[in-house]
Amino acid sequence: MRIALLARTHAGAMGVLFGLTLSACLLVAALPRAMQGSFDAALRQSLRAAPAVQADLTVTVAPTRPEEDLHERGQFTTRDDRWRAILPPALRPLVVPAGAGAGHMSAKTELTPVQGTGGQTYVNLGWLSDMDRRVDWVRGHAPGAPGTMRWEGDSIPVFEVGVVDEAMSDMNLQLDQVKVLGEDHYVAVKIVGAFKAKDPSDRYWSHNQDILHVTRLLPPGKQEFEKHITTLMADPGLAVLDSFGRNLSYNWVLPIDAARASALAAPDVDAGITEFARLITLQSTSSAAPYRLLTGLPKLLGDFLAALTTAQTVMYLVLGGLLAVAIGVIVLAVQLLSDRLDGTLALVRARGGALRQVAGTGAALTAVAVVPAGLAGYALSALVPGPVLPIVHLGPALVVGCAVGFAAARLALTHRAPLHERRGDVAAARPSAKRVTLEVLVVVLALAGAYLLRTRDVAARGLDPFLLLVPVALTLAAALVTLRCYPYPLRLLVRLTSRGRAAVPFLGLTRAARARSAAVLPVLILLPALAVSVFAAVVSDGIASTQRLASWQTVGAPIRMTSEIEIPADAIERVRRTPGVEQVVPAQTGRVQVGFGAERAEAIAVDLAGWQRLLDGAPISLPAEPAGGAGTPALVSPELRGRGAFEIGWQSRVKVATAGVVEAVPGFYTKGKFLVLPLEALTRPAVNTLLVKGDADPAALAEAVPSARVESQRAVLDAIQSDPLTATVRTTLLVVTVALAGYALVAVVVSLVLGAADRAGALAFLRALGLSDRQARRLTVLEILPMIVMTALAGLGLGLALPAALGPGVDLSSYAGDLPVSAYALDPLTPTALAAGLAAVAALGAYAHTAISRRRSLGAVLRVGDLT
Repeated sequence: MRIALLARTHAGAMGVLFGLTLSACLLVAALPRAMQGSFDAALRQSLRAAPAVQADLTVTVAPTRPEEDLHERGQFTTRDDRWRAILPPALRPLVVPAGAGAGHMSAKTELTPVQGTGGQTYVNLGWLSDMDRRVDWVRGHAPGAPGTMRWEGDSIPVFEVGVVDEAMSDMNLQLDQVKVLGEDHYVAVKIVGAFKAKDPSDRYWSHNQDILHVTRLLPPGKQEFEKHITTLMADPGLAVLDSFGRNLSYNWVLPIDAARASALAAPDVDAGITEFARLITLQSTSSAAPYRLLTGLPKLLGDFLAALTTAQTVMYLVLGGLLAVAIGVIVLAVQLLSDRLDGTLALVRARGGALRQVAGTGAALTAVAVVPAGLAGYALSALVPGPVLPIVHLGPALVVGCAVGFAAARLALTHRAPLHERRGDVAAARPSAKRVTLEVLVVVLALAGAYLLRTRDVAARGLDPFLLLVPVALTLAAALVTLRCYPYPLRLLVRLTSRGRAAVPFLGLTRAARARSAAVLPVLILLPALAVSVFAAVVSDGIASTQRLASWQTVGAPIRMTSEIEIPADAIERVRRTPGVEQVVPAQTGRVQVGFGAERAEAIAVDLAGWQRLLDGAPISLPAEPAGGAGTPALVSPELRGRGAFEIGWQSRVKVATAGVVEAVPGFYTKGKFLVLPLEALTRPAVNTLLVKGDADPAALAEAVPSARVESQRAVLDAIQSDPLTATVRTTLLVVTVALAGYALVAVVVSLVLGAADRAGALAFLRALGLSDRQARRLTVLEILPMIVMTALAGLGLGLALPAALGPGVDLSSYAGDLPVSAYALDPLTPTALAAGLAAVAALGAYAHTAISRRRSLGAVLRVGDLT
């Protein structure tokens, strides 16, 4: 047959089929690429955000014998080459080449006390392989070769060292000062210079914070802090530095290039780290100190993979639903095209045409529309950045294959006998017992699967096929129940309308109840389309509300200002006068002594009533103001409950009485030991925290209190929402919701067109009997709306139930500030818009169909009806 002539004749149906196939292939090929690209971006961002000491690979060893000591740079370089040579293949693309990035080698001592300080000051020896590239000498000069001096009758080495400039005053150090270090095997250091980092913000310094800053430690049971600093010495110092009598370690840092990380390769990288640690251990002899691998990369990857698994689960659920609905709508369009070909192909079959010729003609005509559309959609998806997954190739091929295959199969079944006769107005046969049993089994299995999904630990299993199959089974069960229950309420309405005098309700509902089997396919499309779109809207709304709650719980106020030192009264007044500030609540936080021993707890002294007024309208609340009693009333954490009245040491001794137990204090404490007491309970409050309400500029607040760190609820919320993984989940949910809503509307329109011929014939007969145009419109609406209303209700109900049905299998806390997303409160706008849109399209279609039918002469319609 002439395919080109048929294509021109049915250009309208071909155009619809082309557009639907193009959009479907573009979506199923582009969305996975965009998703995987965002997964890679999220992994890279998490690696960049993590301190380098966690993300990088550090090989370390603590020598225990003199022969294990390294005394020259070449020995360090040899081992660095060895570590890079044994890197597993999964790690080699990620590790930065030697001498680049934050890669370096170091030797450091730990816990080296300064003589005469009573164990309160520690000055450690350090060597960095790239010291010249990392620091600038601001006082004195760079260290040189070590010397010797006499100490307690012995000759001890004297290392020339440099110290970071901030430690000179903090630890009361001076240039050319000599300090004796150690407890028995003494050495001395001569401070010859003070330095500053060339770039203090460089990730490099994450590995060497002990060199760049003074470390303060509070030993258990003591009231005074210990001060630790690591100095820098030159290469000649390695020849004298040994491990005898001191804690010495050698380190090789292999930095990770976050830009080369890939989400697809993350599991292999995790396995590669385990293998690398094993290979490093094997480099040690049985009598030597073991080499160890220090890195936080496995935890970073584990946290990312946990969030990724949830994202993939949600994405596969919604994309699977989108693919199924898109194929269903395309099948509807193919059915529309095959109905248009029915007369022509029936004539060919009656004249002796082979069944293969008839089916091949329909398949070829369908291929003319869908193959170019599929190729165009696949080609356009290449404009979306991201890795190419197998689904990118398989998705468009599946869409095209289903369209062509359905066209061939439907025409082969329809025209298997020449001059076939079909009646759509007779009573349908009752379903067989086998079919009823099978449908009941599907429903039971779907419910059982949903129950098992909630009872077993799905989250610990990762991406579980069971988690993907249960929603499909629930959707199929809901569709079966809808199809089986659909006629019964209609029959009841038919009986009720049959008692009335108006003929239009009776005729419209009767035609709806006797709809031929073609009405089944729109139900199977509309129901998953509505269910998945509502599910996506519910999940997106749940994530959004939980993100807002998490931001408030993180900050505890619209704006929070915290300082390590006391905020003066004049600075607090400057904050109050800052434009946009409406209310300021001062508070003091700190670590307090519980009782008279070594027990410590966190504490906050604040006006709870003022803080609660500041949170008016926020999604968080504070505990009630504690009632007075013997001592200062205080709210305590569960770890401090049951103690009654006790004393704390906070600037002075304060006697507090337990007035209640609180699980958390928003913005401050969520676990551990803590207590809340009134600010006036302190003799002289040293305010170091300000809770601010208003729309003030954070930069202006930071200028008012230079020592304070300013955090705002709005900035924290923006940070949560701007995470690539979170943004992708919400964007994909939005795109899928819009696409499914569009497909649902197209399904309604196509289903109207599919039944247009039969409906036109029926209306022609009724118009001949006196049916008015207004009655014809009402009859058409009554015929179409029941199916749409029933399917919409079932789809909305299923979409609302899916989040609860999936239960713990979908942990969305990674996208909501680590808070569990449990309150799936649906905005009524979404289901209302979807239902109203479908109803509006159905009503408009009914009116348009009636208007078109009125323009056709009754004689022409009746003659066509008589022939068919």
